[in-house]
Amino acid sequence: MKERKNKELSSKELSELVAKGMAEKKGIDITIMDLRKVKNSFTDFFVICSGNSDTQIDALADSVEEQVYKASQVDPWQKEGKANGEWILIDYVDVIAHIFNKDRREHYDLEELWGDAIVTQLEDSVA
Repeated sequence: MKERKNKELSSKELSELVAKGMAEKKGIDITIMDLRKVKNSFTDFFVICSGNSDTQIDALADSVEEQVYKASQVDPWQKEGKANGEWILIDYVDVIAHIFNKDRREHYDLEELWGDAIVTQLEDSVA
């Protein structure tokens, strides 16, 4: 019987896995925000995307969790918003995934709020 070992991921690697999970389900406008050098930041990365429907938003969240678990056997520390379908937050402590419907994303505008972050846009996810 093989022993399964947890692969220790850096926060950067984890952020890339989260983005990969979003891309798998065609997340829109996937953005990785590096907050490591932002004063008073409580996490290393935000990974943000939008979905077109409650069904897609739910599928995006499931895909993120699957990708991360498959690579590291790590479950989220906390999840919120699955019931309302407007904004799902998946908290891995060092990386927080935000999956929005378009209106909520525009309303909260995290990219502007955390304007000092280093932002990476996934090219093939731009609407």
